[in-house]
Amino acid sequence: MPTTNEQYKRMDKFKNKGKDITARRKQRMEFEVELRKARKDEQILKRRNISFTTEGALSSEKAEKNVAVQLSLEEIVKALKSDDEQLYFKAAQSGRKLLSKHKNPPINQVIEAGIIPKLVEFLYRHDAPNLQFEAAWALTNIASGTSDQTRAVVEANAIQGLVVILSSPHMHICEQAVWALGNIAGDGPMYRDALISFNVIPPLLSLVAPPTPVGFLRNITWTLSNLCRNKNPYPPLAAVKQMLPTIMCLLQHEDEDILSDACWALSYLTDGSNDRIEVVVEMGVLPRLVQLMTHSELPVLTPALRAMGNIVTGTDEQTQMAIDAGVLSVLLQLLRHPKPAIQKEAAWAVSNIAAGPCSQIQQIITCGLLPPLVELLDKGDFKAQREAVWAVANFTTGGTVEQVVKMVQAGVLKPLLNLLTVKDGKIILIILDSIANFFLSAEKLGETEKLCLLVEELGGLEKIEALQTHENTFVYRAALGLIEKYFSGKEGESSNSEAGEGRATLPFSAEPQDFYNF
Repeated sequence: MPTTNEQYKRMDKFKNKGKDITARRKQRMEFEVELRKARKDEQILKRRNISFTTEGALSSEKAEKNVAVQLSLEEIVKALKSDDEQLYFKAAQSGRKLLSKHKNPPINQVIEAGIIPKLVEFLYRHDAPNLQFEAAWALTNIASGTSDQTRAVVEANAIQGLVVILSSPHMHICEQAVWALGNIAGDGPMYRDALISFNVIPPLLSLVAPPTPVGFLRNITWTLSNLCRNKNPYPPLAAVKQMLPTIMCLLQHEDEDILSDACWALSYLTDGSNDRIEVVVEMGVLPRLVQLMTHSELPVLTPALRAMGNIVTGTDEQTQMAIDAGVLSVLLQLLRHPKPAIQKEAAWAVSNIAAGPCSQIQQIITCGLLPPLVELLDKGDFKAQREAVWAVANFTTGGTVEQVVKMVQAGVLKPLLNLLTVKDGKIILIILDSIANFFLSAEKLGETEKLCLLVEELGGLEKIEALQTHENTFVYRAALGLIEKYFSGKEGESSNSEAGEGRATLPFSAEPQDFYNF
């Protein structure tokens, strides 16, 4: 967690005094770092093969009839050290079964027994496809474990062997290799890049073809998504450009799992600098992403929304392309989605669009996003409210005076002021900053006194005054600054009569729109 001083420095930067739009959006990204982490919450990054029902597994099970009993680990080691090739299949299959146990598979014991190099050797036995299959299956399950367990597979030079059998004429062997490679890629950027350096992408992409069964395509898409995943470093741009056309093709599939992983891949690839976003956008992905943001299933909707949210953190041109593809009308629906997590992500996307030029802010207004944004501020889950607060802050910073007035007329002040009672000091600072921006617009209109009256009538002054005892020094200073500048010594003045005389034409008033109901 940043210190209080660091928080305030970020808030000070966020005020955007003299800063351009690109800097504003970048600061928004940097402040809420956790939202930039494209976490694959709905799916695991490694998968253990417990049950396998393809043709290859069935043929392997037929061969299993030759296995009278399940060998112990000690017997497996002994068999693999012998020169009796007839024992190899029996040992490999027994090892695979040990590693396929549903609970507590003995992965460490298998590693310590030193049998991984022999399993890797079996990957090259093109004359014994059943042996290749059993070895690949066993290695898949070892690589599904911890980073140390995955490292044991990599250090035994398994990657090269697994890439070789991607070109096997037997589909079930190819699929098991894809599965194992997906587990290795899912361990982190180092092994992801190791796979890429072994030229895994071309044979992997060649497997995406019309005859490929849906179940196999799911594994390929999942493995591709893991090859797109992780930062520090990002995947090499050359590799990204290799994969993108196939990912675009998979994005047209009807299967939910394939769509989900393809969208996650795009969310990873757009979670970075503007040039990386551009590589994705120039593929023409935006219209399809907008469609998938309306998908009825959360495993598809969530990564599609995440990818789009990443894209609108990019340049103004990239954001405008998303707007032109129809993203605002979908975000209008998602701000009212029954799932709070979706509301939060949608509000995050809106907040980044609001960090753009006033022309894009106007499109937010025109598409009717202010009412649902106000609803979120009023009754949403706190995480969604927090993102809505950011949207207001960006709106009041980059919008014209007329646009800021539209936001006040939409009823934003009441829920915004109510949120001054939350415990999150960072959010309070953002709200106080937004209130200061409202007053800047009021000053330009010569209506500061009337905005003061509105804030008082909404109970805001009392809440701002209470913040003078806040434990966060910067919250106290910001609150005190507002009070001293706009609310001190007003009681004896004639502001009330002035407000009464001018209220019918007052942009900051509730009339004639009657938004506030106070």
